[in-house]
Amino acid sequence: MVAEFFKYHAPNDVTIPKYAAINQAAKNFAEVVLANCPSGSDRVAAINAIRAARMTANAAIALNGLSLY
Repeated sequence: MVAEFFKYHAPNDVTIPKYAAINQAAKNFAEVVLANCPSGSDRVAAINAIRAARMTANAAIALNGLSLY
């Protein structure tokens, strides 16, 4: 089962629109943060958190709910 976490999961007709929705929402949020937060380490941290959330959400889609727990 662990191998499933470390293999490539090719996008397909079901996952492509899901990835697109997540990616667009993350981009929109990042643009709002950049437009409204002053430059600095907190803004950088916010953008990094958005990137991490996007990647984790896309992993959830790729793994289709698979969990070790």
